[in-house]
This record gives sequence, C-alpha cells and structure tokens, in this order.
Amino acid sequence: MSTSTSFSTAPARGMRDLLPKETALRDWAIISLVKTYEQYGFTRIETPAVENIGQLKTSEGGENLTLIFEILKRGDKLEKALSENSADQQKLISELSDLGLRFDLTVPLVRFFAHNQAQLPYPFKSIQIGSVWRAESPQAGRYRQFTQCDIDTFGIKSEIAEMELIQATADALLNLGFEKFTVRLNDRRILTALVASCGFKDERFDNVFIQIDKLDKIGLSGVKKELLANGHANEAVEKMFSLLGTLTNKDTTKTALSQIPSNCDKEAIMALDKVITAISKAAAGRYAIVFDPTLVRGMGYYTGQIFEIVIAGAAHSVAGGGRYDKMVGKYSGRDVPACGFSIGFERIVSILMEKEQSTKTELSKIAVIFDQDRDHLTEVFLKANTLRADDKCISLLPKKKDMRKQIDSLIAEGFNGYAIYHPEKEKLDVKAF
Repeated sequence: MSTSTSFSTAPARGMRDLLPKETALRDWAIISLVKTYEQYGFTRIETPAVENIGQLKTSEGGENLTLIFEILKRGDKLEKALSENSADQQKLISELSDLGLRFDLTVPLVRFFAHNQAQLPYPFKSIQIGSVWRAESPQAGRYRQFTQCDIDTFGIKSEIAEMELIQATADALLNLGFEKFTVRLNDRRILTALVASCGFKDERFDNVFIQIDKLDKIGLSGVKKELLANGHANEAVEKMFSLLGTLTNKDTTKTALSQIPSNCDKEAIMALDKVITAISKAAAGRYAIVFDPTLVRGMGYYTGQIFEIVIAGAAHSVAGGGRYDKMVGKYSGRDVPACGFSIGFERIVSILMEKEQSTKTELSKIAVIFDQDRDHLTEVFLKANTLRADDKCISLLPKKKDMRKQIDSLIAEGFNGYAIYHPEKEKLDVKAF
C-alpha cells in the first residue's frame, strides 16, 4: 500500500513566482538602470542576502527592525542555546538566532564599505540591486521578498553628492519612460529645528517624526490624533501644523526656505537651496523639484538632506533616499560622508506592467518550427545554429496542429518571425511577422 502527501504548488505566503513577461520587463529595466547609473560613474557591487543579526538589529532601520527574518542557529550552537536558556523564554528567543535576511540594501552596503574600504577607490560610488526580505503581513502589491535598486556615494560631504544622486535617479526614470514626476526634498536638520521651535521635548523628536511620516496615509487629522495619543502637548502639536501649513503654502521654494525658524542651521538651508536650484536647471522642465517640509523618511539613520520622487496617479513614492553620515563610523570608528537614493523597483515594474511597456531588444527573435515526426531533426538543429550565428535569437519549437494560433502566440511573445525547414531545399524558409 502506497501513501502520498499532497503539497500546495503555490509559493510560500508573501512570496511569488515571476512569469516570463514580467521577468523580461524586469531584466530590461535593470539593464536600463545600470546603464544610466554607470554614466554617472557608479559601479555595481553585490552583498550577501544574509547578515549577522546583531548588525541588522542595531542599524536604526526604523520599524523594519521588527520585521527581520531571523535564521536559527545550526547544530551544536542551537542545542547549546536551547539547553542553557530553556527556563528563560525571553532570553531563549534572543539567543536562538545569529543571522538574518537583509531588510534593505543600505545596512549591508555600509558594512561592505567598512570592511572593504582599503580596496575601494575614495570617494566610492556604488550600484546595488538585489532581493530584500521583510516579515510583514502580505497584501495586494506588498510581498515579503522584493527587489531594491540603490545608488550610494561615500566620501563626498558637499551637496554635489545629492545633486548627482537626484539627477542620476531622475535620468534613470526618464529612460524608463516616466515623465513629469516630482522630486520632494527636505533636510532632517531643518525638520529637527522645526519640531524644536514648536516646543516638543528633545527625547521625543523621533516619535514626532514617525507620526508626521504617516501624513500621506492617515491625513492631518489622523496624525494630530496620534501625536496627542502619544502624550505630546496640544500647544506644540497645533503650533507645528500651523508652521508646516505656512511653509507648504508658500508660492515658491525660496519663499518657504526664508520662513524657516531662526534656530535652524543656515548651512542646511543654503545647501538645500543650491540643490533645488541646480536640479531645476538640469531638469529643464522634464520634471519638478520642490521643498517639502512634511517629508520625513522613516529610517533613523538619516542625518541631512532627504528626498523622494512621486509620480502623478501613483499611490506611493517611487524612489527615496538621503544622507547618512554617521553610519560608517558605527562599524569603523571613523565617520565617512555617505548619501544614497533607492528606486522602488517593484513599484516602477508594476506601473510599467500596467502601461504594457515594450521590452523588445535589438536582437531579432525567430522561432524555428519543426515537425517532430517528419522533419530531419539533426538538419533542423544545425540550420538553426547558422541563423543564431547571425546574431539572432533562435528558438526551436515543435509544430502545433493549429498553425495560425501558434503564430498568434509567437507574435504575443515578441517574436519577429518564424522559419520552416524544407528538406528538399536543405534550407530554412524565414518569414517575418
């Protein structure tokens, strides 16, 4: 008597399979992104999917620290942790894992730079594209594994770094076919000064930032409600929103910047003005850049300018980043100026899929259709190789009963034509679509 176990063929919860059409689009997008970034002097690197759990948990990664996929210790290490801490459940949980899947690309990149800086040029400009994992509740368009696409600069403390990152990212989006998007810009130093001028307690600033960051999700009334629920003084809350409203409603960025409270670092304001002026000229009307005093960015490691890119009609921003000058010092003991910009790869792919973006390459794609029962298969195989030698994409495919339906299918798959083998002529007859 035999028994069998039935397994679901669906991916693990929160994961997904990628079909050929989307995979081709993703490959095309990555090639385009890398080509654009390389024009700005960025070079591609890779870091492991797995990092030491201590580095991940002490990285100021915001709410992502609660979403880490932790990896259990193995073999003797696991048995030792279980035996030594079995009576203390809290300690046991903390001792069971020593590794975790990366939740973003910035934390691994900083570790990479600190570990390899002696072998890297300085300043160093990197491209990093890869999967990250977050143990959050899956929902439509939100997965536990997804791809991020980052560019970062180490060793440039001036606002040139921000200018280059913003323009490179904008050019990358333009080259993918996106138009008329908006770059939103702020500075954590300005944000801190605004909150301080309203009377919030210094030790509660991070909590205020977390609530402001929810403005686009729960609106003004929702943020006010949460700030008050978190114990912040009503007077401080009202003063902050009055000030933010005043700055947001100014006719121009220059006017808004001139109204920032006097306790703010003047250098931060001047640097922000320089970036906005430079990018406005470089954009030449193709996209906009604006000062947005409500922009926060969720990560706690940002130290200076922060930025996002929004596209009209999209529910979320499609790119985000900022300056994080203090992170490298936590690994190496020496602070290094650092700044990065990440494109929301999954979001742009989703938009491109909806637009049915063409991914056809310059390579001609020909299907060699053969009869499995009648054709001289060796000859067909060798003749196909001669076509492939002409720098074409050649795919050998069995002939189907309904030839018309098969041709329609090939056209939908992006083929440029098909070929039939004629044994009497010892040649392939190629027909274009």
